[in-house]
Amino acid sequence: MTLGKTPVQADLFRSTSEFCASRVKPDSIYSLLHAECARLFPDELFADLFTDLGRRSVPPMIVAVVMVLQRLEGLSDRDAVERFTFDARYKYAAGGLPFDYPGFAHTVLVDMRARLARSERPNRIFELTLEVARSAGLVGVRRVLDSTPLYDAVATMDTVTLVRSAIRGVLAVSAKREPALRAVLRRDDDYQSGGKPACDWESHESRMALIDALALDGEAVLAALHGQALPPSLTEASALLATVLGQDLEAGSDGRFRIARRVAHDRIISTVDPQARHGHKTSAHGFDGYKGHLAIDPDVEIVTATAVTPGNVGDATAVGELLGAELSEQGSEAAEALTVYGDSAYGTGATLETLEAAGVELRLKVAAPTAPAGRFTKADFAIDLEDRTVSCPAGWTVRLGQTGASFGRACATCPLKDQCTSSKHGRSIGVGPHEAALQRARAAEHDPGWRDDYRATRPKVERKIAHLVRHAHGGRRARVRGRAKVGADFALLAAAANLARFAVLGLIGGDTGWAITRN
Repeated sequence: MTLGKTPVQADLFRSTSEFCASRVKPDSIYSLLHAECARLFPDELFADLFTDLGRRSVPPMIVAVVMVLQRLEGLSDRDAVERFTFDARYKYAAGGLPFDYPGFAHTVLVDMRARLARSERPNRIFELTLEVARSAGLVGVRRVLDSTPLYDAVATMDTVTLVRSAIRGVLAVSAKREPALRAVLRRDDDYQSGGKPACDWESHESRMALIDALALDGEAVLAALHGQALPPSLTEASALLATVLGQDLEAGSDGRFRIARRVAHDRIISTVDPQARHGHKTSAHGFDGYKGHLAIDPDVEIVTATAVTPGNVGDATAVGELLGAELSEQGSEAAEALTVYGDSAYGTGATLETLEAAGVELRLKVAAPTAPAGRFTKADFAIDLEDRTVSCPAGWTVRLGQTGASFGRACATCPLKDQCTSSKHGRSIGVGPHEAALQRARAAEHDPGWRDDYRATRPKVERKIAHLVRHAHGGRRARVRGRAKVGADFALLAAAANLARFAVLGLIGGDTGWAITRN
Protein backbone atom coordinates (compact mmCIF):
# COMPACT_ATOMS: atom_id res chain seq x y z
CA MET A 1 0.00 0.00 0.00
CA THR A 2 1.39 3.40 -0.99
CA LEU A 3 1.15 6.70 0.87
CA GLY A 4 -2.14 8.49 0.29
CA LYS A 5 -2.19 12.28 0.03
CA THR A 6 -4.59 14.61 1.82
CA PRO A 7 -6.44 16.90 -0.63
CA VAL A 8 -5.12 20.47 -0.47
CA GLN A 9 -7.56 22.19 -2.82
CA ALA A 10 -10.61 23.10 -0.74
CA ASP A 11 -14.08 23.36 -2.27
CA LEU A 12 -15.42 26.71 -1.10
CA PHE A 13 -19.07 25.66 -1.38
CA ARG A 14 -18.79 22.20 0.18
CA SER A 15 -16.07 22.75 2.81
CA THR A 16 -16.91 22.38 6.49
CA SER A 17 -14.63 25.32 7.33
CA GLU A 18 -17.11 28.15 6.95
CA PHE A 19 -19.92 26.17 8.59
CA CYS A 20 -17.92 25.16 11.67
CA ALA A 21 -15.69 28.22 12.17
CA SER A 22 -18.38 30.23 14.00
CA ARG A 23 -19.85 27.22 15.78
CA VAL A 24 -16.76 25.50 17.21
CA LYS A 25 -15.08 27.07 20.25
CA PRO A 26 -11.71 28.65 19.45
CA ASP A 27 -10.04 26.83 22.36
CA SER A 28 -11.35 23.38 21.37
CA ILE A 29 -9.20 20.64 19.93
CA TYR A 30 -11.28 20.76 16.74
CA SER A 31 -10.18 24.36 16.11
CA LEU A 32 -6.54 23.55 16.88
CA LEU A 33 -6.46 20.56 14.54
CA HIS A 34 -8.29 22.48 11.81
CA ALA A 35 -5.64 25.18 11.85
CA GLU A 36 -2.55 23.07 12.46
CA CYS A 37 -3.20 19.45 11.40
CA ALA A 38 -1.13 19.86 8.22
CA ARG A 39 1.87 20.98 10.34
CA LEU A 40 1.27 18.50 13.12
CA PHE A 41 0.56 15.38 11.05
CA PRO A 42 1.82 15.86 7.49
CA ASP A 43 1.37 12.75 5.38
CA GLU A 44 5.16 12.54 5.05
CA LEU A 45 5.45 11.93 8.82
CA PHE A 46 4.10 8.43 8.14
CA ALA A 47 5.87 7.77 4.81
CA ASP A 48 8.07 5.01 6.29
CA LEU A 49 4.95 2.95 7.04
CA PHE A 50 4.09 2.48 3.37
CA THR A 51 5.69 1.03 0.24
CA ASP A 52 6.35 2.52 -3.19
CA LEU A 53 3.94 0.17 -4.96
CA GLY A 54 0.31 -0.70 -4.37
CA ARG A 55 -3.01 1.04 -3.98
CA ARG A 56 -3.15 4.36 -2.17
CA SER A 57 -3.94 4.42 1.53
CA VAL A 58 -6.39 6.68 3.28
CA PRO A 59 -4.32 9.86 3.81
CA PRO A 60 -2.38 9.35 7.06
CA MET A 61 -3.05 12.90 8.24
CA ILE A 62 -6.78 12.19 8.21
CA VAL A 63 -6.29 8.87 10.01
CA ALA A 64 -4.06 10.53 12.64
CA VAL A 65 -6.69 13.20 13.33
CA VAL A 66 -9.38 10.54 13.74
CA MET A 67 -7.12 8.47 16.03
CA VAL A 68 -6.45 11.47 18.28
CA LEU A 69 -10.13 12.42 18.55
CA GLN A 70 -11.07 8.77 19.06
CA ARG A 71 -8.73 8.44 22.06
CA LEU A 72 -9.81 11.75 23.54
CA GLU A 73 -13.50 10.84 23.34
CA GLY A 74 -13.21 7.15 24.25
CA LEU A 75 -14.68 5.75 21.03
CA SER A 76 -14.44 2.32 19.45
CA ASP A 77 -13.00 2.04 15.95
CA ARG A 78 -16.45 1.73 14.38
CA ASP A 79 -17.81 4.70 16.33
CA ALA A 80 -14.80 6.85 15.45
CA VAL A 81 -15.21 6.19 11.72
CA GLU A 82 -18.94 6.88 12.00
CA ARG A 83 -18.16 10.21 13.66
CA PHE A 84 -15.81 11.10 10.82
CA THR A 85 -18.42 10.17 8.26
CA PHE A 86 -21.34 12.11 9.77
CA ASP A 87 -19.93 14.66 12.26
CA ALA A 88 -18.88 17.90 10.54
CA ARG A 89 -16.48 18.70 13.41
CA TYR A 90 -14.29 15.70 12.54
CA LYS A 91 -13.95 16.79 8.91
CA TYR A 92 -13.40 20.35 10.08
CA ALA A 93 -10.59 19.09 12.36
CA ALA A 94 -9.02 17.27 9.40
CA GLY A 95 -8.37 20.56 7.63
CA GLY A 96 -11.89 21.50 6.60
CA LEU A 97 -12.78 18.56 4.34
CA PRO A 98 -16.00 18.72 2.30
CA PHE A 99 -19.23 17.56 3.92
CA ASP A 100 -19.42 14.67 1.46
CA TYR A 101 -15.80 13.53 1.85
CA PRO A 102 -16.06 9.73 1.95
CA GLY A 103 -15.59 7.75 5.11
CA PHE A 104 -13.44 4.63 5.37
CA ALA A 105 -13.55 1.17 6.94
CA HIS A 106 -12.82 0.88 10.66
CA THR A 107 -10.07 -1.61 9.81
CA VAL A 108 -8.00 1.34 8.53
CA LEU A 109 -7.48 2.35 12.17
CA VAL A 110 -6.50 -1.23 13.05
CA ASP A 111 -4.04 -1.27 10.15
CA MET A 112 -2.49 2.08 11.11
CA ARG A 113 -1.89 0.93 14.69
CA ALA A 114 -0.29 -2.26 13.41
CA ARG A 115 1.97 -0.32 11.03
CA LEU A 116 3.03 2.03 13.81
CA ALA A 117 3.73 -0.91 16.14
CA ARG A 118 6.07 -2.45 13.55
CA SER A 119 7.91 0.80 12.91
CA GLU A 120 10.99 2.24 14.58
CA ARG A 121 8.90 5.07 16.08
CA PRO A 122 5.67 3.49 17.30
CA ASN A 123 4.82 6.44 19.58
CA ARG A 124 5.61 9.17 17.07
CA ILE A 125 2.33 11.04 17.63
CA PHE A 126 3.08 11.44 21.34
CA GLU A 127 6.72 12.30 20.60
CA LEU A 128 5.52 14.96 18.19
CA THR A 129 3.38 16.64 20.86
CA LEU A 130 6.40 16.73 23.16
CA GLU A 131 8.55 18.32 20.42
CA VAL A 132 5.84 20.93 19.85
CA ALA A 133 5.65 21.66 23.59
CA ARG A 134 9.42 22.15 23.79
CA SER A 135 9.42 24.38 20.71
CA ALA A 136 6.70 26.55 22.30
CA GLY A 137 8.68 26.79 25.55
CA LEU A 138 6.10 24.85 27.52
CA VAL A 139 8.39 22.23 29.05
CA GLY A 140 10.07 23.35 32.26
CA VAL A 141 12.24 21.57 34.83
CA ARG A 142 9.62 20.14 37.19
CA ARG A 143 8.08 16.69 36.87
CA VAL A 144 5.28 15.05 38.82
CA LEU A 145 5.00 11.26 38.66
CA ASP A 146 2.00 9.05 39.31
CA SER A 147 0.21 5.94 38.06
CA THR A 148 -3.32 4.70 37.53
CA PRO A 149 -4.81 1.21 37.11
CA LEU A 150 -5.67 0.13 33.57
CA TYR A 151 -8.15 -2.73 33.70
CA ASP A 152 -7.38 -5.46 31.19
CA ALA A 153 -9.53 -6.17 28.16
CA VAL A 154 -10.05 -9.86 29.00
CA ALA A 155 -11.83 -11.88 31.67
CA THR A 156 -9.73 -13.16 34.57
CA MET A 157 -9.65 -16.97 34.46
CA ASP A 158 -9.91 -19.47 37.29
CA THR A 159 -7.45 -22.36 37.50
CA VAL A 160 -9.58 -24.87 35.55
CA THR A 161 -10.18 -22.42 32.71
CA LEU A 162 -6.51 -21.37 32.68
CA VAL A 163 -5.18 -24.92 32.35
CA ARG A 164 -7.72 -25.99 29.74
CA SER A 165 -7.19 -22.80 27.74
CA ALA A 166 -3.42 -23.28 27.83
CA ILE A 167 -3.79 -26.83 26.46
CA ARG A 168 -6.08 -25.51 23.72
CA GLY A 169 -3.45 -22.87 22.92
CA VAL A 170 -0.76 -25.50 22.38
CA LEU A 171 -3.03 -27.62 20.16
CA ALA A 172 -4.04 -24.55 18.12
CA VAL A 173 -0.46 -23.83 17.01
CA SER A 174 0.88 -27.40 16.88
CA ALA A 175 0.18 -27.79 13.11
CA LYS A 176 1.46 -31.19 11.93
CA ARG A 177 2.25 -32.23 15.50
CA GLU A 178 -1.43 -32.00 16.51
CA PRO A 179 -2.40 -35.66 15.83
CA ALA A 180 0.50 -36.89 17.98
CA LEU A 181 -0.41 -34.50 20.78
CA ARG A 182 -4.08 -35.45 20.71
CA ALA A 183 -3.07 -39.10 20.95
CA VAL A 184 -1.59 -38.54 24.44
CA LEU A 185 -4.71 -36.81 25.81
CA ARG A 186 -6.84 -38.93 28.15
CA ARG A 187 -9.82 -36.72 28.95
CA ASP A 188 -13.00 -37.02 26.91
CA ASP A 189 -12.54 -33.51 25.56
CA ASP A 190 -11.67 -32.32 22.07
CA TYR A 191 -10.38 -28.99 23.48
CA GLN A 192 -12.08 -27.14 20.65
CA SER A 193 -14.52 -24.87 22.46
CA GLY A 194 -13.68 -22.30 25.10
CA GLY A 195 -15.00 -21.96 28.63
CA LYS A 196 -15.26 -24.43 31.48
CA PRO A 197 -15.69 -28.13 30.76
CA ALA A 198 -18.74 -30.10 31.84
CA CYS A 199 -18.55 -31.22 35.47
CA ASP A 200 -20.71 -31.80 38.53
CA TRP A 201 -19.49 -28.64 40.21
CA GLU A 202 -21.44 -29.42 43.39
CA SER A 203 -19.39 -32.57 43.95
CA HIS A 204 -15.98 -32.13 45.57
CA GLU A 205 -14.76 -35.46 44.18
CA SER A 206 -15.84 -34.50 40.64
CA ARG A 207 -13.99 -31.22 40.85
CA MET A 208 -10.84 -32.92 42.15
CA ALA A 209 -11.02 -35.53 39.39
CA LEU A 210 -11.37 -32.84 36.73
CA ILE A 211 -8.38 -30.89 38.03
CA ASP A 212 -6.23 -34.01 38.15
CA ALA A 213 -7.28 -35.05 34.62
CA LEU A 214 -6.53 -31.60 33.20
CA ALA A 215 -3.13 -31.55 34.87
CA LEU A 216 -2.30 -35.02 33.51
CA ASP A 217 -3.30 -33.96 30.00
CA GLY A 218 -1.15 -30.85 30.28
CA GLU A 219 1.83 -32.85 31.56
CA ALA A 220 1.37 -35.39 28.76
CA VAL A 221 1.39 -32.66 26.09
CA LEU A 222 4.56 -31.12 27.50
CA ALA A 223 6.23 -34.55 27.72
CA ALA A 224 5.37 -35.21 24.07
CA LEU A 225 7.03 -31.95 23.03
CA HIS A 226 10.08 -32.33 25.27
CA GLY A 227 13.39 -32.31 23.43
CA GLN A 228 11.94 -31.26 20.06
CA ALA A 229 12.97 -28.21 18.05
CA LEU A 230 9.78 -26.14 18.13
CA PRO A 231 8.73 -23.07 16.14
CA PRO A 232 8.46 -19.82 18.15
CA SER A 233 4.66 -19.89 18.41
CA LEU A 234 4.63 -23.43 19.80
CA THR A 235 7.54 -22.69 22.13
CA GLU A 236 5.63 -19.74 23.56
CA ALA A 237 2.39 -21.73 23.94
CA SER A 238 4.10 -24.67 25.65
CA ALA A 239 5.98 -22.32 28.00
CA LEU A 240 2.66 -20.73 28.94
CA LEU A 241 1.16 -24.16 29.63
CA ALA A 242 4.11 -25.14 31.82
CA THR A 243 3.83 -21.89 33.77
CA VAL A 244 0.09 -22.26 34.33
CA LEU A 245 0.50 -25.85 35.55
CA GLY A 246 3.30 -24.89 37.91
CA GLN A 247 1.77 -21.77 39.39
CA ASP A 248 -1.61 -23.16 40.50
CA LEU A 249 -1.28 -26.95 40.86
CA GLU A 250 0.69 -29.32 43.08
CA ALA A 251 0.81 -33.08 43.53
CA GLY A 252 -0.64 -34.40 46.78
CA SER A 253 0.63 -37.31 48.86
CA ASP A 254 -1.73 -39.59 46.92
CA GLY A 255 -0.13 -38.57 43.62
CA ARG A 256 -3.18 -36.62 42.42
CA PHE A 257 -2.92 -33.04 41.27
CA ARG A 258 -4.89 -30.43 43.16
CA ILE A 259 -5.06 -26.63 43.39
CA ALA A 260 -2.19 -25.34 45.52
CA ARG A 261 -3.09 -23.45 48.68
CA ARG A 262 -0.93 -20.48 47.81
CA VAL A 263 -0.76 -17.59 45.37
CA ALA A 264 2.18 -17.85 42.99
CA HIS A 265 4.48 -14.88 42.58
CA ASP A 266 3.79 -13.07 39.30
CA ARG A 267 0.75 -15.25 38.67
CA ILE A 268 -0.65 -15.32 35.12
CA ILE A 269 -4.38 -14.53 35.27
CA SER A 270 -5.39 -15.09 31.63
CA THR A 271 -4.03 -17.06 28.68
CA VAL A 272 -5.62 -14.50 26.35
CA ASP A 273 -3.42 -11.75 27.80
CA PRO A 274 -0.54 -13.48 29.60
CA GLN A 275 1.12 -10.17 30.53
CA ALA A 276 -1.81 -8.89 32.64
CA ARG A 277 -1.50 -9.30 36.41
CA HIS A 278 -3.37 -8.91 39.68
CA GLY A 279 -2.55 -5.45 41.03
CA HIS A 280 -3.24 -3.31 44.10
CA LYS A 281 -3.39 0.46 43.92
CA THR A 282 -4.00 0.42 47.67
CA SER A 283 -4.33 -2.38 50.23
CA ALA A 284 -8.12 -2.22 49.82
CA HIS A 285 -8.31 -1.65 46.08
CA GLY A 286 -7.39 -4.56 43.82
CA PHE A 287 -7.61 -4.74 40.04
CA ASP A 288 -6.57 -6.94 37.12
CA GLY A 289 -4.48 -5.61 34.27
CA TYR A 290 -1.76 -2.99 34.03
CA LYS A 291 -0.55 0.25 35.51
CA GLY A 292 -0.30 3.35 33.36
CA HIS A 293 2.49 5.66 34.55
CA LEU A 294 2.99 9.26 33.51
CA ALA A 295 5.17 12.27 34.17
CA ILE A 296 3.75 15.75 33.75
CA ASP A 297 5.09 19.28 33.76
CA PRO A 298 2.94 20.78 36.55
CA ASP A 299 3.30 24.37 35.35
CA VAL A 300 1.43 23.81 32.06
CA GLU A 301 0.04 20.32 32.74
CA ILE A 302 1.62 18.68 29.72
CA VAL A 303 2.37 14.94 29.80
CA THR A 304 6.11 14.53 29.19
CA ALA A 305 6.41 10.73 29.37
CA THR A 306 4.31 7.59 29.72
CA ALA A 307 4.97 3.96 30.58
CA VAL A 308 2.88 0.84 31.13
CA THR A 309 3.81 -2.01 33.47
CA PRO A 310 2.02 -5.14 34.70
CA GLY A 311 -0.39 -4.43 37.54
CA ASN A 312 1.77 -6.12 40.19
CA VAL A 313 4.87 -4.00 39.57
CA GLY A 314 5.80 -1.21 41.98
CA ASP A 315 5.48 2.38 40.77
CA ALA A 316 9.15 3.15 41.38
CA THR A 317 10.25 0.66 38.69
CA ALA A 318 8.90 3.01 35.99
CA VAL A 319 10.99 6.02 37.07
CA GLY A 320 13.82 5.21 34.67
CA GLU A 321 11.45 5.01 31.71
CA LEU A 322 9.65 8.22 32.69
CA LEU A 323 12.77 10.29 33.32
CA GLY A 324 15.50 8.40 31.47
CA ALA A 325 16.51 10.97 28.83
CA GLU A 326 16.21 13.89 31.23
CA LEU A 327 18.33 12.19 33.89
CA SER A 328 21.15 11.69 31.38
CA GLU A 329 21.11 15.45 30.66
CA GLN A 330 21.44 16.44 34.33
CA GLY A 331 25.22 16.20 34.24
CA SER A 332 25.62 18.84 31.52
CA GLU A 333 26.36 22.42 32.53
CA ALA A 334 23.55 23.86 30.38
CA ALA A 335 20.85 21.73 31.99
CA GLU A 336 18.83 23.21 34.84
CA ALA A 337 18.33 21.03 37.87
CA LEU A 338 15.25 18.83 37.55
CA THR A 339 12.78 18.72 40.44
CA VAL A 340 10.76 15.49 40.77
CA TYR A 341 7.56 15.10 42.79
CA GLY A 342 5.88 11.86 43.75
CA ASP A 343 4.00 10.08 46.52
CA SER A 344 5.49 7.43 48.79
CA ALA A 345 5.22 4.75 46.07
CA TYR A 346 8.20 6.45 44.43
CA GLY A 347 10.11 7.16 47.65
CA THR A 348 12.09 3.93 47.73
CA GLY A 349 15.69 3.97 48.83
CA ALA A 350 17.04 2.84 45.46
CA THR A 351 15.05 5.51 43.59
CA LEU A 352 16.15 8.24 45.99
CA GLU A 353 19.82 7.33 45.55
CA THR A 354 19.54 7.14 41.75
CA LEU A 355 17.91 10.55 41.48
CA GLU A 356 20.28 12.11 44.01
CA ALA A 357 23.26 10.83 42.02
CA ALA A 358 21.80 12.47 38.89
CA GLY A 359 21.57 15.84 40.64
CA VAL A 360 17.77 15.87 40.88
CA GLU A 361 15.98 18.01 43.47
CA LEU A 362 13.74 15.58 45.34
CA ARG A 363 10.14 16.11 46.33
CA LEU A 364 9.37 12.43 46.88
CA LYS A 365 7.53 11.37 50.00
CA VAL A 366 8.83 8.42 51.97
CA ALA A 367 6.46 5.98 53.63
CA ALA A 368 6.36 6.44 57.38
CA PRO A 369 7.48 3.39 59.42
CA THR A 370 4.67 1.39 60.99
CA ALA A 371 4.38 -1.14 63.82
CA PRO A 372 1.52 -3.43 64.90
CA ALA A 373 -0.87 -2.55 67.72
CA GLY A 374 0.37 1.03 67.97
CA ARG A 375 3.81 0.06 69.28
CA PHE A 376 6.99 2.09 68.79
CA THR A 377 7.94 2.34 65.12
CA LYS A 378 11.38 2.48 63.61
CA ALA A 379 11.11 6.28 63.64
CA ASP A 380 11.19 6.20 67.46
CA PHE A 381 14.69 4.70 67.40
CA ALA A 382 17.83 6.83 66.92
CA ILE A 383 19.88 5.26 64.13
CA ASP A 384 23.42 6.66 63.88
CA LEU A 385 24.96 5.42 60.64
CA GLU A 386 28.33 7.03 61.31
CA ASP A 387 28.86 5.49 64.76
CA ARG A 388 26.95 2.35 63.70
CA THR A 389 24.66 2.37 66.73
CA VAL A 390 20.91 2.21 67.39
CA SER A 391 19.26 3.65 70.53
CA CYS A 392 15.75 2.66 71.64
CA PRO A 393 13.11 4.88 73.34
CA ALA A 394 14.15 3.48 76.74
CA GLY A 395 17.75 4.61 76.23
CA TRP A 396 19.41 1.27 75.44
CA THR A 397 22.11 1.45 72.73
CA VAL A 398 23.37 -1.50 70.67
CA ARG A 399 25.75 -1.93 67.79
CA LEU A 400 24.41 -1.82 64.24
CA GLY A 401 25.19 -4.88 62.16
CA GLN A 402 25.07 -5.45 58.40
CA THR A 403 21.29 -5.73 58.21
CA GLY A 404 20.12 -4.13 61.45
CA ALA A 405 20.29 -4.29 65.21
CA SER A 406 18.77 -6.52 67.90
CA PHE A 407 18.16 -5.47 71.52
CA GLY A 408 17.77 -9.07 72.69
CA ARG A 409 18.02 -9.50 76.46
CA ALA A 410 17.77 -5.77 77.14
CA CYS A 411 14.05 -6.00 76.36
CA ALA A 412 13.38 -8.62 79.06
CA THR A 413 13.53 -6.11 81.95
CA CYS A 414 12.62 -2.97 80.00
CA PRO A 415 9.57 -1.11 81.44
CA LEU A 416 8.57 -0.09 77.88
CA LYS A 417 8.61 -3.62 76.46
CA ASP A 418 4.82 -3.86 76.06
CA GLN A 419 4.89 -0.64 74.04
CA CYS A 420 7.70 -1.93 71.85
CA THR A 421 7.50 -5.66 71.09
CA SER A 422 5.75 -8.93 71.90
CA SER A 423 8.66 -11.09 70.77
CA LYS A 424 10.37 -13.23 73.39
CA HIS A 425 13.65 -12.54 71.55
CA GLY A 426 13.33 -8.79 72.02
CA ARG A 427 12.98 -5.93 69.52
CA SER A 428 15.00 -5.86 66.32
CA ILE A 429 15.39 -3.00 63.83
CA GLY A 430 16.14 -3.61 60.16
CA VAL A 431 18.49 -1.22 58.37
CA GLY A 432 18.92 -1.62 54.61
CA PRO A 433 21.64 -0.39 52.24
CA HIS A 434 19.65 2.77 51.38
CA GLU A 435 19.00 3.91 54.95
CA ALA A 436 21.03 7.12 54.55
CA ALA A 437 18.97 8.25 51.56
CA LEU A 438 15.75 7.47 53.40
CA GLN A 439 16.88 9.47 56.44
CA ARG A 440 17.75 12.49 54.29
CA ALA A 441 14.37 12.31 52.54
CA ARG A 442 12.44 12.07 55.81
CA ALA A 443 14.38 14.99 57.24
CA ALA A 444 13.60 17.12 54.18
CA GLU A 445 9.86 16.49 54.61
CA HIS A 446 9.92 18.39 57.93
CA ASP A 447 10.86 21.63 56.15
CA PRO A 448 7.72 23.86 55.84
CA GLY A 449 8.83 25.13 52.43
CA TRP A 450 9.20 21.55 51.17
CA ARG A 451 5.72 20.65 52.41
CA ASP A 452 4.09 23.76 50.91
CA ASP A 453 5.73 23.15 47.54
CA TYR A 454 4.71 19.48 47.55
CA ARG A 455 1.10 20.19 48.51
CA ALA A 456 0.74 22.91 45.87
CA THR A 457 2.29 20.88 43.05
CA ARG A 458 1.76 17.15 43.35
CA PRO A 459 -2.09 17.14 43.20
CA LYS A 460 -1.95 18.49 39.63
CA VAL A 461 -1.09 15.04 38.34
CA GLU A 462 -4.32 13.69 39.82
CA ARG A 463 -6.31 16.13 37.68
CA LYS A 464 -4.39 15.06 34.57
CA ILE A 465 -5.09 11.39 35.33
CA ALA A 466 -8.77 12.25 35.68
CA HIS A 467 -8.64 13.78 32.20
CA LEU A 468 -7.07 10.64 30.78
CA VAL A 469 -9.47 8.10 32.30
CA ARG A 470 -12.74 10.00 32.27
CA HIS A 471 -14.01 7.64 29.56
CA ALA A 472 -14.17 3.99 30.63
CA HIS A 473 -13.50 2.56 27.14
CA GLY A 474 -9.87 3.15 26.34
CA GLY A 475 -9.36 5.24 29.46
CA ARG A 476 -9.67 3.24 32.65
CA ARG A 477 -10.28 0.03 30.71
CA ALA A 478 -7.78 -1.03 28.07
CA ARG A 479 -9.06 -1.46 24.52
CA VAL A 480 -6.30 -3.87 23.45
CA ARG A 481 -4.33 -6.80 24.86
CA GLY A 482 -0.65 -7.11 25.67
CA ARG A 483 1.71 -4.66 27.35
CA ALA A 484 3.15 -3.25 24.10
CA LYS A 485 -0.26 -2.48 22.62
CA VAL A 486 -1.63 -1.10 25.88
CA GLY A 487 1.49 1.07 26.18
CA ALA A 488 1.07 2.46 22.66
CA ASP A 489 -2.62 3.15 23.29
CA PHE A 490 -1.82 4.93 26.57
CA ALA A 491 0.82 7.08 24.85
CA LEU A 492 -1.70 8.02 22.14
CA LEU A 493 -4.20 8.97 24.86
CA ALA A 494 -1.55 11.20 26.45
CA ALA A 495 -0.86 12.77 23.04
CA ALA A 496 -4.57 13.56 22.62
CA ALA A 497 -4.67 15.12 26.10
CA ASN A 498 -1.61 17.23 25.24
CA LEU A 499 -3.24 18.48 22.04
CA ALA A 500 -6.40 19.39 23.96
CA ARG A 501 -4.22 21.34 26.38
CA PHE A 502 -2.45 23.09 23.49
CA ALA A 503 -5.86 24.21 22.23
CA VAL A 504 -6.66 25.81 25.59
CA LEU A 505 -3.28 27.56 25.58
CA GLY A 506 -3.85 28.88 22.04
CA LEU A 507 -1.03 27.08 20.24
CA ILE A 508 -0.13 28.46 16.82
CA GLY A 509 2.51 27.39 14.35
CA GLY A 510 4.75 29.49 12.16
CA ASP A 511 7.89 29.41 10.08
CA THR A 512 10.08 29.80 13.18
CA GLY A 513 8.31 27.21 15.35
CA TRP A 514 5.43 27.08 17.77
CA ALA A 515 4.06 29.59 20.25
CA ILE A 516 1.10 30.03 22.60
CA THR A 517 -1.27 32.99 22.58
CA ARG A 518 -3.12 32.44 25.88
CA ASN A 519 -1.87 31.82 29.41
